[in-house]
Amino acid sequence: MKKLRAKFVSIRDLLATAWPIVLVTAIGFVVAYQFVQPAPPRRMTISTGSDSGAYYAYAKRYAAFLADKGITLEIKTSSGAQENVERLKNGEADIAFVQGGIEEALKAEDESDLRSLGSVSYEPVWVFYRSEYRLDKLHQLSGKRIAVGEEGSGIRGFALQLLEANEIAANSKNLVPAAGLGAAEALQQGQIDAAFIVAAQEAPVVQVMVRSPGVRVMSFSQADAYTRRFPFLSKIVLPRGVVDLVRDTPPRDTVLLATTANVIVRDDLHPALISQLLQAMSEVNGKSGFFQRAGEFPAYKDLSFELSDEAKRYYKSGPPFLQRYLPFWIAVLVERLFVLILPIVILLLPLLKIAPSIYSWRVRSKIFRSYGDLKFLENELRQAYDSTRHAEYLTRLNRIEEDAYSRNIPLSFSDLFYTLRVHINLVRSVLSQLEAGSAVARKT
Repeated sequence: MKKLRAKFVSIRDLLATAWPIVLVTAIGFVVAYQFVQPAPPRRMTISTGSDSGAYYAYAKRYAAFLADKGITLEIKTSSGAQENVERLKNGEADIAFVQGGIEEALKAEDESDLRSLGSVSYEPVWVFYRSEYRLDKLHQLSGKRIAVGEEGSGIRGFALQLLEANEIAANSKNLVPAAGLGAAEALQQGQIDAAFIVAAQEAPVVQVMVRSPGVRVMSFSQADAYTRRFPFLSKIVLPRGVVDLVRDTPPRDTVLLATTANVIVRDDLHPALISQLLQAMSEVNGKSGFFQRAGEFPAYKDLSFELSDEAKRYYKSGPPFLQRYLPFWIAVLVERLFVLILPIVILLLPLLKIAPSIYSWRVRSKIFRSYGDLKFLENELRQAYDSTRHAEYLTRLNRIEEDAYSRNIPLSFSDLFYTLRVHINLVRSVLSQLEAGSAVARKT
């Protein structure tokens, strides 16, 4: 029974020692949980453009890459960048393609809830024209009929910016709302004199125009000036003969301006999904192309939108460490657990280190309380012994001894208990000596 009681008391001491540690750890757990990102969703939505455009083709390849990671990318076609930006702002899409430098993108620059993941490709600015003489400056088109794209289109907003910089008014009657193959047909038939086309070199309208008899493509002699005035523009070169080696098309190196295709996201998109999307962009758009070097994209080239923090880290250090070596969902789980467990471990290590000392102090304090009473009694005996109170002293000493016996001390601390008993007997011996001396004094 005594062993059982001693064991019970020992467990109680352990619990009394442990509860502050448990409390501090629980508080640390609650605080750490506030910094744990929720698990990423398994579905995202991207807004592209028409289903015949380059954006849609990119999105299809992103979807295939993400599907291998267990993530579904839903693709929504749209009428263009303006609708894409609106979808992002309205929460109808998580990701969107936006053409660099278009008027709508510049207006959206102040949208604090949108972030850029970077550019994924060049989009050449083709200015096709009919003329007996080569033209190399936009202001040479003054007074001519120019196709600048449909009302509200991204191409129109972009073309008007460049034309206004060359003192060609945006409200000029010579600016025709035509685009794509319609503009190409009008130029071939002589209904217009020039046309702005913003499209990749593989686009059907570009392939038609570069092979059309009598149609030239403008080589921008002031390309460097445009890149200074419009930071979203880049200077690229269409090499001689690259379209058709046999027919030597184009017949000379042609300097073009290029905007960029940019991937824009909502700033509440889960960081883990952003990382996977950036890896998809690198896989799909990182190869060499007609105008780009291998590894040139993705990159932050258009400053219309602020670069997301996750993209900054990706461009600096690459994918997150765990995602390089573990399957995506396992890496996400480990990352979340790490954020949760690390602060708790940091708290537990010092607490567990001092726990034995706290436990030892609790057990020793039981003995020390008896030592306090014993020391107080001994001092009283030595300084002011009163023989008439001998019975009281003896009763107090016996009570201290009984109290020591009643304390259930773990076996590992038994040496303290027996040492206390020795000291009690020493005080008992002192009391006996004082009483004997007092008796002698009374007889004499």
